[in-house]
Amino acid sequence: MRHIFVDTERMRDLNSGLGQTCLRVGQELVRQQPSGTSLTFLVPPGQSGVFGEPSGTLQYREASWWQRFYGPGPAAGSAGTDRFDVWHNLHQDAAYWPSHQPDRLILTINDLNFLERPDYSDEKKQRKLAAVQRRIDRAQVLTTISNYTAGVVRQHLNVPDSKPLQTVYIGVSELPPVPINMPAALGTLAKPFFLFLGVIHPKKNIHVLLALAQAFPDYTLVLAGRDNHPYAAHLRQQAEQLGVANNVLFTGPVDEAAKAWLYAHCEAFLFPSLSEGFGLPVVEAMHYGKPVFLSRLTSLPEVGGKEAFYFDSFGPEAIVETFRAGMQAYYDDPLKAQRLTWQANRFSWQQTGKAYWALYLEA
Repeated sequence: MRHIFVDTERMRDLNSGLGQTCLRVGQELVRQQPSGTSLTFLVPPGQSGVFGEPSGTLQYREASWWQRFYGPGPAAGSAGTDRFDVWHNLHQDAAYWPSHQPDRLILTINDLNFLERPDYSDEKKQRKLAAVQRRIDRAQVLTTISNYTAGVVRQHLNVPDSKPLQTVYIGVSELPPVPINMPAALGTLAKPFFLFLGVIHPKKNIHVLLALAQAFPDYTLVLAGRDNHPYAAHLRQQAEQLGVANNVLFTGPVDEAAKAWLYAHCEAFLFPSLSEGFGLPVVEAMHYGKPVFLSRLTSLPEVGGKEAFYFDSFGPEAIVETFRAGMQAYYDDPLKAQRLTWQANRFSWQQTGKAYWALYLEA
């Protein structure tokens, strides 16, 4: 019996990308579980059973403060084992680590986005890099969620040639059916609209999109996502100064049904982000065959591939020109929407689970 331990503790925040990744990876690992293996999941308190009833091959450990230092406590279900052949931490900031050294410790690095944060001092960035390096030194296998992230890891950290570093793309969860009527949470959205979806944060570079609100007054620029950062207030102020405040709608966080409605009904999806480990909203928008306009930075060209349109400059005139040309090309190509959907289908949880099982079972 091969005993595998997977840290899915970040399911404590299912509204985050990492929380959803832990949930979907866990579900797929159980669905694909081969005979002769046992899975033990580290889960938030009260979530034992989230992937199925405990059994001889499926067990749970509930996270608690003391486990960060002394290793996992008693399993929920059968007695199992306190030693694991494989231990997988699904993100580089995991607080829980084995009290023994398993045969194979796998560390997934989602991003090193803290290196791009202007509010972090050089000293703080170096401390965080040193913490990631200690975890890399302990792991036998490293994975990242994009080739871009793998390149950043090799640039800033020491990864010996003998240590495998593999890209395992995350998947995209199926959104619920598109509601027939516009969700009430979106208020009175009467005009056709362009969509940005994600946290309202400086690294998302959203202010450059206000040029489109100026150039297309018959459309609304919808900014959907958590908007409690001071940057959101800055955007509102800029919109007022440019005279487009009535054309910009901040929805705040949206649920899955509202998200599906927004993707299905938007004219285009806009994502000029400066820093992404992957870019999940881009894939979701492409699933609906929508034209997506992205920056060429970090992982986004990997995700959008040749089917996306890209901003080569963030000046107002360049933003508008790129958008006009891209929309014309989209409507002139009757197969463009279908190819965007095909591009999105490259990223599935089934493939993610298959890749992780290959790593778990590798001799």
